[in-house]
Amino acid sequence: MALMDFIKKQFIDIIQWTEDDGDMMAWRFPMAELEIQNGASLTVRESQMAVFVNEGQIADVFGPGMYKLTTQTLPVLTYLKNWDKLFESPFKSDVYFFSTRQKLDRKWGTPNPVTIRDKDFGMVRLRAFGIYAFHLSDPKAFHTTISGTLESYTSEQLEGQLRNTIVGHISDIFGESGVPFIDMAGNQEEFGRALKAKLDPMFQAYGLVLDSLNVQNISLPEELQAMLDKRIGVNMMGGMQAYTQFQTAEAIPLAAKNEGGLAGLGAGVGVGFGVGQQVAASMAQALNPPAAGPAAVAPAPTAAPVSADEIVATIEKLHGLVGKGMLSQAEFDAKKAELLKKLG
Repeated sequence: MALMDFIKKQFIDIIQWTEDDGDMMAWRFPMAELEIQNGASLTVRESQMAVFVNEGQIADVFGPGMYKLTTQTLPVLTYLKNWDKLFESPFKSDVYFFSTRQKLDRKWGTPNPVTIRDKDFGMVRLRAFGIYAFHLSDPKAFHTTISGTLESYTSEQLEGQLRNTIVGHISDIFGESGVPFIDMAGNQEEFGRALKAKLDPMFQAYGLVLDSLNVQNISLPEELQAMLDKRIGVNMMGGMQAYTQFQTAEAIPLAAKNEGGLAGLGAGVGVGFGVGQQVAASMAQALNPPAAGPAAVAPAPTAAPVSADEIVATIEKLHGLVGKGMLSQAEFDAKKAELLKKLG
């Protein structure tokens, strides 16, 4: 009985692959010491392809379908001369199956910030991440360049190489596009298309097709993002001068509670902007108008024109100080009248 079982196993008459692992990309049919019988059946299912390798060389590639391996039914396209003559008798050959199903939701991202040259900010470091999808399209190229004679090969084994290649092309895309970081971050779809076009030839060389690549986020490291947020805030306030005025008004209630009071406000706020003395003088003049008389007559420093919006904003801030008890109603009325004269 054991002898009969041994004889029966000498020849293979059915060759097929029932995938039981969705991550598998290539799988070698277990030949052991067996030979393929003349007239054997080869079944290649949808989303599969099969490759015959004879004496270390790829002999033929089979797409989805059922094949009788005989000289008469052998596909016309072959890679080796006289490959069909092997079917005149049982022969030994390696058979590899390849999955052509899409590999979806594959994640990529920058493990560390990538340094790029930006036209607005100079040299900056950024992070980016997203997802991509691909599938195997050319088993001959994939077998030759990637999987080789391994018994099996999974997408997990390949993803490290693919992710690093994607990340490695990010700095190239930024440099070639010349688009500032701010504009690129706001148009991630266009950035993804440019990155995909850059990567398509590399995937094709591996026998793969990059079906899609999406950029989900482009950002700066936290410390750089904080600096950018401050710059955006300054611009939204109307520039550095308006931002300084805003900071000063916000600091008045706190300064009034401190021992130094309003006298130290200008230095405290101005140090950050390099205009401490100017702010202190302006605040002292605004809250303590000089008395009329000879002593008050002095050359006035040249001041930049004050717009109507700035005057209205100052009045609103001073009115807020009245509500907080920082200014008396009389002081507010006097300052309001003085500011309204400038409108006339």
